[in-house]
Amino acid sequence: MAKPAPQVHPVPMGAQPSLSFGRRLRRQYQLLLMSVPFVLIVVLFSYGPLWGWIMAFEKYKVAKGIWHSPFAGFDNFKLLFRDPQFFNALRNTVVMGVLNLVTGFFGAIALALMLNEVRSRFFKRTIQTITYIPHFVSWVVIANIFATLLSPDSGVVNALLMKLGIVNEPIYFLGKADLFWWIHTAANFWKELGWNTIIYLAVLSGLNPEHYEAAEVDGAKRLQKMRYVSIPGIMPTAILLLIMSVGWIIQSGYESQFLLGNPVVIDRSEVLDLYALKYSTSIGDYSYGVAVSMFKSLVSIAMVVAVNFIANRTTRNRLF
Repeated sequence: MAKPAPQVHPVPMGAQPSLSFGRRLRRQYQLLLMSVPFVLIVVLFSYGPLWGWIMAFEKYKVAKGIWHSPFAGFDNFKLLFRDPQFFNALRNTVVMGVLNLVTGFFGAIALALMLNEVRSRFFKRTIQTITYIPHFVSWVVIANIFATLLSPDSGVVNALLMKLGIVNEPIYFLGKADLFWWIHTAANFWKELGWNTIIYLAVLSGLNPEHYEAAEVDGAKRLQKMRYVSIPGIMPTAILLLIMSVGWIIQSGYESQFLLGNPVVIDRSEVLDLYALKYSTSIGDYSYGVAVSMFKSLVSIAMVVAVNFIANRTTRNRLF
C-alpha cells in the first residue's frame, strides 16, 4: 500500500514566521552590497557638506578658514530676523513655491486623467512628447521665450490683446511687479507639466482593468469612471508626491527668478536663494549666506514632517 503524501498547509499572509535580524542580513546580503556605493555617494555629497554649517555660527574670514574664524554664536540668525529684506525674500519664496505646487499638482493630475481617457495611441503619445520637451529645455531658453512673447514691441500677447480691443497700448508685463508671481508660475507650469504627469500615467496604466469593466456594467459614464476608479487609484501616489513636493516650497532655487526678473521687479522676484547668494558672493558675508541656507533646510524638513503627519492622520498614507 502506497504511503500517503504529506499534507502541506500554506502559511496565510501576515502569518509568516519572523526571521532574526542576522538571518535577514544573510538572505539579503546581495542587495545590501549593491546599495553600499549609493549610500556612500549620498553620505559623501549630501551629508558631508553639512559640516560647512559651522560657518553660520562664525564670523567667517577667508584668510583664517573655518577652524580659525571667530565664533559668533547666533549673531547671524539675529541679524537675519531683523532684516526686512529677508522677510520680503521669504514671502516671495513661499508665495511662488505654493503657486508652483498647487498648479503643478492639480495640473499634472488633470492632464494625466485626460490622457488616460484618450483612445488614439498616436494622439496620446504626441501630446505626451510635446508636454515633456519643455522639461529638458534650459531656463535660459524658457525665459527668452517668455520675454519674446510678452514683449511690448512685438510680443504675441500684446498684439493679441490689442487686436481684441482689451488694451489700447502695449503692456510691459516683465516690468510690472504685481504680475511677476503669475508670469513665473505660468513659465514653471508650462516647463514642468508634462514631466509631472509621468508617474500619474504610470499609476493609471497599472490599475486593474476589471475595475473599469465593473464600472461600465454598473452604467458609469466616462466622467464617473474617472471619479470613482481613476482618481481613487492615483490618490495614494498623489499624496506621497505632495508630501515630497512640500519640502521644495522654500527650496525653489534661483535660476528662474533670476532670469525672468529684473531690477524693476526685484521686490517680487528676490527669493531666499538669491538673497543668500547676494550676501555670500556680492557682499562677501559667507556666514550670513550659510545662515539663510540653514534656515531654509530646517524649515523644509519641518514642513515635510508636518505634512507627512497630517497625511498619515487623515488618509493613512505617509512617506515615512
